[in-house]
Amino acid sequence: WRRTWLALAEAERELGLEIPAEALEQMRAALEVNEDDLERVAEYEKKTRHDVMSHLHAFADRAPAARAILHLGATSCFVGDNAELMITRDALALVERRLIAVNGALASFAERWAGEPALGHTHFQPAQPTTVGKRACLWLQDLVLDLERLRFEAGRLRARGVKGTTGSQATFLDLFEGDHAKVQELDRRVAERLGFDQTYQVTGQTYPRKVDAFVLEVLSGIGQSAAKMATDIRLLARLKEVREPMASGQIGSSAMPYKANPMRSERVTALARWLLNVARNPADTASSQWLERTLDDSANRRMALPEGFLTTDAILRILHNLADGLVVFPVMIDANLREELPFM
Repeated sequence: WRRTWLALAEAERELGLEIPAEALEQMRAALEVNEDDLERVAEYEKKTRHDVMSHLHAFADRAPAARAILHLGATSCFVGDNAELMITRDALALVERRLIAVNGALASFAERWAGEPALGHTHFQPAQPTTVGKRACLWLQDLVLDLERLRFEAGRLRARGVKGTTGSQATFLDLFEGDHAKVQELDRRVAERLGFDQTYQVTGQTYPRKVDAFVLEVLSGIGQSAAKMATDIRLLARLKEVREPMASGQIGSSAMPYKANPMRSERVTALARWLLNVARNPADTASSQWLERTLDDSANRRMALPEGFLTTDAILRILHNLADGLVVFPVMIDANLREELPFM
């Protein structure tokens, strides 16, 4: 949030508004939020019942020379929405790195076992042979498609910019005495300072909530692919063809310690089920916004967006462990194949 306030004040000063240099210096010095700040915010929020204003007052306490110009012309969504778009951009980059790591591990597994014949299954009934590596390529291709979709959505992410209370930029036009060119330049400069090369050209008070739906669809897609892979591993484990990596001293069951339960794969399917359901929330939110905005998006988004990313991160961590350490039993694979060959 403080970065958005600083970006706005710097750009406003550059374009001719009277922003004291001392104000900017104090803002830059107070960008990092400390424990004292958080305590101040908590006290302010008891009085204001407004999260943005509470943080604004706490920032002004650290940068008193900026008190009069902080948030100049802005609305709460200038702060929250631009910050959330920055967080979303950075979170997608983290997911991309994890996804690339999983794909690399899966590609190595597929190459290693490319020539290992195995019984194919359709309807989970014996079918024409495939290879262990070829089957892994089914999982890999799904995740490669997810990576392509992630890069597409990340590539078209934009800043909200400076749009005012209803998207008309009226407050900024007032500040710049009706100079449309300066307001457009302000929009561009703020976005650039926040790391974006474009802004959404048309908004209400918020950036289009469909953007959240698009992003969570990416995460849902990763969950779908992960669940498919994990389910296949669970089935193959029952056929004794593969086994999850086991740590030294790991116990499969309190009553049956000899078992090697596919608990990682089960955890992935459980988390994926959660992720697919969380991912529906932004779509419902986008469809229920009123006119220029309504606040029934806020509480939902504060849960759906971070939980969607956290769940995806957990899934990819487990998936990487599976792809990197999956144990293959060629003797059992050969036995299962030979048992069915006479019927083909």
